[in-house]
Amino acid sequence: MAGIAMMTIAISSCSEDTTTLGDSLTGNIDKFKSVSQTFQIKTQTIMTDSVLASGLYHYLGKIKDPETGAYITSDYMTQFNILENESSAIFPSKNLIAKDDNGQPVADSCVVRIMINSCQGDSLAAMKLQICEMKEAVPNSNSYYSDFDPEELGFLRFGTNIVNQKKTYSVSDLTMRDSLRNVLRGSGYYQYITIPLTASYTDRNDVTYAGYDSSKKSGTGYGTYLLRSYYEHPEYFKNSNAFARNVCPGFYFKLIDGLGSMLEVANTQIIVYYHYTNSAGTKINSSRSFVSSEEVLQTNHVVNDKSTIKALEQIDTCTFLKTPSGLFTEVTLPIDSIKWLTKDGMSHERDTLLSAKITFQQIKNQSTLAGKLLEDPTDLLMVPRDRMYSFFENRSIPDNITTYLATYNSTQKTYTFSALTSLINNIYDTMKPHITNADGSVNLEKVETYKKAHPNWNKVVLIPVDITLTYTSSGSSTVSSIFNSMAISSVRLVGGKNSKFGKINISVMYNKNE
Repeated sequence: MAGIAMMTIAISSCSEDTTTLGDSLTGNIDKFKSVSQTFQIKTQTIMTDSVLASGLYHYLGKIKDPETGAYITSDYMTQFNILENESSAIFPSKNLIAKDDNGQPVADSCVVRIMINSCQGDSLAAMKLQICEMKEAVPNSNSYYSDFDPEELGFLRFGTNIVNQKKTYSVSDLTMRDSLRNVLRGSGYYQYITIPLTASYTDRNDVTYAGYDSSKKSGTGYGTYLLRSYYEHPEYFKNSNAFARNVCPGFYFKLIDGLGSMLEVANTQIIVYYHYTNSAGTKINSSRSFVSSEEVLQTNHVVNDKSTIKALEQIDTCTFLKTPSGLFTEVTLPIDSIKWLTKDGMSHERDTLLSAKITFQQIKNQSTLAGKLLEDPTDLLMVPRDRMYSFFENRSIPDNITTYLATYNSTQKTYTFSALTSLINNIYDTMKPHITNADGSVNLEKVETYKKAHPNWNKVVLIPVDITLTYTSSGSSTVSSIFNSMAISSVRLVGGKNSKFGKINISVMYNKNE
């Protein structure tokens, strides 16, 4: 009976209510609850005269913007890459190479090939380009912007046959066999434009190299120049800088006629064809390519209608992202509201920021043609307004602290920036020593003084970019380089001072101290 009584007492004293579980171990100051709020952000379109001219791709062509009616023209300049200390293996030994009647090395032919990654506009449009030799190597720098014009600044070398080389082309080459054209359209293959360099060539020392010989059906002035330069001065081929300074300063590709097509160029090549006799006495036909790449200087020269761009900047019922060298969207973050001002009876001055997210909604294109011709930027960079130029000049990578990337969601038609807590905290931590009292509270008079001294303190800019990725053996990827997008793209976003399509909010979640 005593055992039964004790068991009854034990059962009746237990409770299933766990709401106070842990209270005896936690002080009041350590009790948190999650709170979410939204704050409206302000956006506006800003115009940029130019952007850094280097990029992942280069563009050649002229197209009419269906959104504005303005014409966009792009030319490009490139140097060519040689790996360090590669000079011992560029061409065969001099005693094996084919020679002319005077015993001098001679090349069979030489071409410049423009490898096309993609095309915007009419693939059948007849276009005409001119290839120009650079007079000297443009000094290697990160400060060349899209308004950099090598011709206007006197970098082109006139008086040689190369500057007179012109080529009429269309992306869909109807003179090519269907079978080959279909292969070049397939995955892993590039369309290309080939420019033969068959004429004689006179170098900067007034030495002339014979061009095409109709009786032999071979010959190339520029190819022979490269070949002999190698044998006479192999040190000129030890790296890209030596090659640009002493042999080939680069080429400038300029559109001189045509409308309706814009090429996205993956790379440019100089290909020298030659033959030699091996040690067994066998004739070997071979070639050597010099290819442009990210490691050497490449620039885009873009001509855009600034008056038309300026007119779009004034529209305040939405905001624009427009490339190349056009319009960005500036975002004003409500840091004061997020951090210390009171909203709905709550202040978050002492709260912990858990998450912050902004979604930018695309507005439908105004015309079907604009929707087909103008691309939607794939990747957007969010960068502080004061770093919108230096970020690219310094070859920076988004760090998810002050700079972020967002990828276009083609289903939702949105760009979403998540995990913005570090950005908000960084802005606040930078200003905090200048705006707080001795007890740590915010001094509103100091805040106004700080804002006047730092007008861009809470402003970031959305910029369309191209990125390259580096992959690990496990399949994960990281951003290895980032460039201003030079493609012809345009998108309208919800926002602006007098938005017609709703407001933009930043969604914030806190741990609030009870």
